Amino acid sequence: MKSTIAYIDLLEVNIKKLIDKQKSLAAENEDLKTELASVTNQQKALFNEIERLQKENQTLKNANAILGSTEFKRETKLKINSLIKEIDQCIVQLAE
Repeated sequence: MKSTIAYIDLLEVNIKKLIDKQKSLAAENEDLKTELASVTNQQKALFNEIERLQKENQTLKNANAILGSTEFKRETKLKINSLIKEIDQCIVQLAE
């Protein structure tokens, strides 16, 4: 009979340990979920910043090309040709 009671006591102790472990793992899981959400938001913000900077960089390149920078002569010619084509298309649409 004593061995049965000892097993029950041991089982009760082990169950309490498992419950405590489960609670701590659940809390850790919630912390990790919160951290993941934070990192995901940071990642999105960084991607948006990269996209904004790439657009700004392209805008600056276009401005240099339009201003006729010696570094961007070819790009300047291409941009002017592109603008002329757009103007021609607008004239054709207005003529219709």
